[in-house]
Amino acid sequence: MKKIVFITGTRADFGKQKQIIKKSSKLKNLEVKIFCTGMHMLKKYGETHMEVDLLKNIEIFKFINQNDSDQMDHILAKTVSGLSDYISEMKPDFIVIHGDRVEALAGAIVGSLNNIKTIHIEGGEVSGTIDESIRHAVSKLSHIHLTSTTEASERLKNMGENPNSVFTIGSPDIDIMNSKELPSLTEVKNYYNINFKNYGILIYHPVTTDTKNIEKYTNILIKTLIKSKKNYVVIFPNNDPGNKIIIKKYNEILKNNRKFIVFPSMRFEYFLTLLKNSSLIIGNSSVGIRESAHYGVGSIDIGSRQNSRQRCSSVINVKYNSKKIITFINEMYSKKFKPNKLYGDGMSSAKFLELVKNNKFDKVKIQKVFFNK
Repeated sequence: MKKIVFITGTRADFGKQKQIIKKSSKLKNLEVKIFCTGMHMLKKYGETHMEVDLLKNIEIFKFINQNDSDQMDHILAKTVSGLSDYISEMKPDFIVIHGDRVEALAGAIVGSLNNIKTIHIEGGEVSGTIDESIRHAVSKLSHIHLTSTTEASERLKNMGENPNSVFTIGSPDIDIMNSKELPSLTEVKNYYNINFKNYGILIYHPVTTDTKNIEKYTNILIKTLIKSKKNYVVIFPNNDPGNKIIIKKYNEILKNNRKFIVFPSMRFEYFLTLLKNSSLIIGNSSVGIRESAHYGVGSIDIGSRQNSRQRCSSVINVKYNSKKIITFINEMYSKKFKPNKLYGDGMSSAKFLELVKNNKFDKVKIQKVFFNK
């Protein structure tokens, strides 16, 4: 019997890992546990730990790693401390982390310093902000890499990672995106009291390397969307520095505007149904790069946050130019694109289980060395 600990800190990374967690928990020789922390634990963002709680027969440990005034380095330090104590008690064989958040970095640090094999999901990607630096740091500390694309796999090999530790499995959330068990649009609209017939989705995060311009850019974006006269479902930004400015603007300008409905967070499956049936998505979230493309939903990516991501023809990048943004909104609104499988075919959890069953993770050495191609 081996132990595996999945670390989740946000609604996004939980959605990525959910199917893998559920299917892994059914393996007889694998004991699955979850370390739940980060935004999940904050009331401000909807206490999304309640969604993690819905998983059956899995032990969940909850840890508050931040308060609303903490900087990213403080959050990292707290997470390392709490996770280290938990790992010392649980003594897992594997730690699974996702992406580029500080919780993932904490997991990689604790895993590497305690000789526990760390499995990193969706490494090797580029974006263009501090997230990219964190993601590559996580990859260098991790032992096993589960990537979304062959390009990401090749990038990790170019970074000196052993090819035998790199596996392309696709983006795991596509497993859920393809599910026939997603709620209907009527269910979602009734649950969240959304009365729009047609709507766009806005998800806009702060760019931590350009915090001085957040207020200016948020004002331009909000005023532009109001000017477009379309309906929008708005989801709160993540908890990166500068998020308070965005949320404040939402509360000041959008709260009483009938064309907008704002949510701190949304259940992942419900959000996917909403996305699948939306007219477009706008902002700077990676959802507008990969998930929207998989559904054939047009995406307007604003600014530099996702600058270097692999993207499909359904994604348009634009600077903070109100006239151009409105032009693209009018062009793309209700336009459907051909679904794209760049980020996977919905078989990620099956591929993960095959790696476990074939002992591929066991064969990766705990001592890392730089691999010269």
